[in-house]
Amino acid sequence: MTDTLDSSTSEAFRVVRHPSPATEEERAEKLRDLAFGLQFTDHMARVTWDAEQGWHDRRVEPYGPIPMDPAASVLHYAQEVFEGLKAYRWADGSIHLFRPEANALRLQRSAARMALPELSVPDFMESIRSLLALDHAWVPEADGTSLYLRPFLIGTDVFLGLRPPKKVDYLLIASPSGPYFAGGVKPVSIWVERDFHRAGPGGTGAAKCGGNYAASLLPQVKAYERGFDQVLYLDAATGSVLEELGGMNVFAVRRDGTVLTPVINGNILEGITRSSIIQLLEDNELKVVERDITLAELQDGIAEGEITEVFACGTAAIVTPVGRMASSDFEVTVGDGQPGPVTLAVRDRLMGVQYGRVEDTYGWMERVR
Repeated sequence: MTDTLDSSTSEAFRVVRHPSPATEEERAEKLRDLAFGLQFTDHMARVTWDAEQGWHDRRVEPYGPIPMDPAASVLHYAQEVFEGLKAYRWADGSIHLFRPEANALRLQRSAARMALPELSVPDFMESIRSLLALDHAWVPEADGTSLYLRPFLIGTDVFLGLRPPKKVDYLLIASPSGPYFAGGVKPVSIWVERDFHRAGPGGTGAAKCGGNYAASLLPQVKAYERGFDQVLYLDAATGSVLEELGGMNVFAVRRDGTVLTPVINGNILEGITRSSIIQLLEDNELKVVERDITLAELQDGIAEGEITEVFACGTAAIVTPVGRMASSDFEVTVGDGQPGPVTLAVRDRLMGVQYGRVEDTYGWMERVR
């Protein structure tokens, strides 16, 4: 498995332009009142891999359906991994990515876990640059919007036996999007799941693979039916230790300013937003402790006022305050039910860097246009 920045260079991506791309008026209409993940740009990037040639045929082509054999391995054995990152338009019109190499490396780790070939960092980066060279006008300008980028690998081998695929496609699609939660910084409610688990020791919890998210949908539906926005999962071994939400990492702020977050243990996705928040908090002279956090500790801490804030984070949602938590045997309001000062401060700082409103002292932002 490669887990270092690849020093090799990518071959150029050939371009096949869309025969009838959206007009300026059509694009402007689609960029109005953006939700998350419903609109898509004119093109997509694609690279093919096979056991004989390796990665080849790098191209940008019209966005559209993917012809696929019914026996393709992804359809039967879920050999798929993906990433998520954003392109931000700054006030001067330039376009920037947030820590894209970290996404490229995580895609490699996920691919290795799922027995898929690893795409090089240069190919990953060039796929984004080549796509944005054509579709840069799709990066929205409105506050809080961005162009969400979804790179993914799928096994396309035509074979029903169980083995690593001998043919794989990498694709990159782009979706101009508004906030993940329509309420903006409005606190969300969390159902703590007791009967289902997101991952287990030795499983695929640390990989960003589709199966992890598919398995979370039934608990999510049940949480919606109970009137809750998201699900928080506990560890499969003891059912007592916090892990993560269905698609986000979680933090808890103590009254003394200490910030707690579950330790990365192989079950939890190592979030890029998570690691960035830890850096921002520590540089603001807050102590961050990565360790096991029991549900009892969280529940009692909130009830007694020892834990004053809880928030979740991820690429799509950025930083989301948690106002209420419940399970089958308890319900608590976090603080006064409103976003707390630590949550708001780290959210503002992170988004300030991403949108170019404050200085990027970390070198996290990469200009692509």
